[in-house]
Amino acid sequence: MSDPSSITGRKIAAALVLAGLAAVFFNLVAATRPKGELRIITDYAPWPAATLAVADTLPVQDGGRIKPLATYAGFTMLAIHGARSMPVAGNAGTPGTLTPTAWLLDILFRPQFAIHHPTFRVDNSAVLEAIGVKPRGKRDRYSYADLAPGLEKLVELAAAYDAPAPQQRDALQQQVLDLAYNVRDFESLLGQLAFARSGVALGNAPDQQRLDISTVMDKAPKIRDDIAKAKAKAEGTPQRGPAEYLYREAYQAASLATRGMNIFPPAEAGERTWQNAGARIISVLTGESATPQPAIIDIMALENAARALDAGHPEFLTALTTLRDDLTRRAAARGEGRHLALEAAYNRADWFLNAFVVFFLGALCALAMWLLGSGRPGRILAGVTLGWSLIGLAICIIAIVERCLIMQRAPIGNLYDTIIFIAAAGVLLALLIEALTRRRFALGLAPILGSLLVFLSRRYELGDPKDHMDPLVAVLASNFWLTIHVISITLGYAAGLLCSFLSTLYILMRGLRLDHADGGLRHMLSRAVYGLLCLTLFLSLVGTVLGGIWANDSWGRFWGWDPKENGALLIVIWSLVILHARLGGFLKEWGLHVASAFTACVIVFSWWHVNFLGVGLHNYGFTTGKNVLWAFYLAMLLIIAFAAAAKWLESRRGQGS
Repeated sequence: MSDPSSITGRKIAAALVLAGLAAVFFNLVAATRPKGELRIITDYAPWPAATLAVADTLPVQDGGRIKPLATYAGFTMLAIHGARSMPVAGNAGTPGTLTPTAWLLDILFRPQFAIHHPTFRVDNSAVLEAIGVKPRGKRDRYSYADLAPGLEKLVELAAAYDAPAPQQRDALQQQVLDLAYNVRDFESLLGQLAFARSGVALGNAPDQQRLDISTVMDKAPKIRDDIAKAKAKAEGTPQRGPAEYLYREAYQAASLATRGMNIFPPAEAGERTWQNAGARIISVLTGESATPQPAIIDIMALENAARALDAGHPEFLTALTTLRDDLTRRAAARGEGRHLALEAAYNRADWFLNAFVVFFLGALCALAMWLLGSGRPGRILAGVTLGWSLIGLAICIIAIVERCLIMQRAPIGNLYDTIIFIAAAGVLLALLIEALTRRRFALGLAPILGSLLVFLSRRYELGDPKDHMDPLVAVLASNFWLTIHVISITLGYAAGLLCSFLSTLYILMRGLRLDHADGGLRHMLSRAVYGLLCLTLFLSLVGTVLGGIWANDSWGRFWGWDPKENGALLIVIWSLVILHARLGGFLKEWGLHVASAFTACVIVFSWWHVNFLGVGLHNYGFTTGKNVLWAFYLAMLLIIAFAAAAKWLESRRGQGS
């Protein structure tokens, strides 16, 4: 007959785990779900799938590398909108979702629609009140047209708030600045192809004839010559002649595109920086370009695409395909952009969102497996949990391999990389432990750990919306050392975190009397934790020594008491303390698991917290979210306090040892 207290403990544990998983899932959905009603835009029509497929692979130089337009659009939209999807509808009211590429194409080629997209995420209605715009709620998304009445005030406030140092601004001031920066970036995108859509007026009369800017570029030498002759003949203050008017209008139109995307490879083989349309136009207008004809042809291609859109989507697709193929061919001739199609496919697959869903389903099955025990339903759910865990692991591995091919480097170079790598490594280690023990505790932990870490990666990406596949900072630019040092350290993080979570599982199972006082299960968990501690020590020690060798090679010193170095050393010392205390008999099973649970705090401090200290040579991974770290520390300390209380109750009942 089942122990009633054990059944009650199971229910409590099930409720806690289920509540935690539900909170994680809701947080992920709520963080990216647009607020407010579906935005209906008059006469709006979605882009054909074929057009989006071509646009996805248009090469762009951004962040120091050549990437597909889909990647550039995705992170730009994430930074401004706070999500990679946007709900809009045309006159029919049929709901549709804009992808980042469709959103960017609207901005470039159909601004009459783009200004009505709910592009700007505003989390504090006080920001809108400060600029004189009536908010619809505390948190919502607004279009450029919605914000138009307050843009002048927004610029005024941003200029005032930009002067103080960031640490001297309050939250509202920073949010006003963030909105101003987002509006500025959006306006920059709006102006990139304005010259291609409208051309250049020959005069200021309303019905004045307009010329394509490529035509003005072709006539640039004669225009400059006419301006020089007019100035030479003029006496006193000359009036602006037709040639000078045309030149200034063209120059002004080009200036709007100088902060645009770099989509044109340079003609010189040794030049690594691509050009945007504005720079290309100005180089010809001013006579700086020794070979103007290639630049004229490039600008004509953009004008052809803009004009073709007026004729219909098939014509636009043809023009866009011609532009994409030409730019891709030129990039390939320079040895660049070899993985554009692969990266576009990587973006479409959204591997880590799929991994989260799979791991989350596996976590629910693991919870049910633990509740049902060792009977046939439990065995069936164990198989299902294993299946979900293996699928999630396979998805993570595929994504990491694709990232390595795209980046042409080891899989770890920044904080985002470490999260997804630790997720895969932690799940793999848990499944290996399950293969050795066959007791289902590691099996159940695998999808829970995977879902939590993948969730963390997506939250981190939302808080730091930049392309994490961009080239590394100079201090990390070594594939050899990056591979052997950083991977060793990161695997040590993975082993230590899994060790800590296994100990947390031990504490909860024993404290809630879910293990039925099964000495064999407790002993197996303790052996697994001890082995993982040894692995954590080995990997952390090897990684720390290799890091010192790398530091000596790069900076001329083996050790400099840098916060990141000190964090790695803390992991080594703490692991040694636990292992020696266990070996010397100072720590029994309870003590081993309590100390092991605290290991998570040491690892998280080394992995994340040192990036907030603002000092040291390793501060290349600043992020936001200190409150999350303190919440994690508090949760682990509560687990330790629970362990102390549970041990005291056991001693009172005379069951502990």
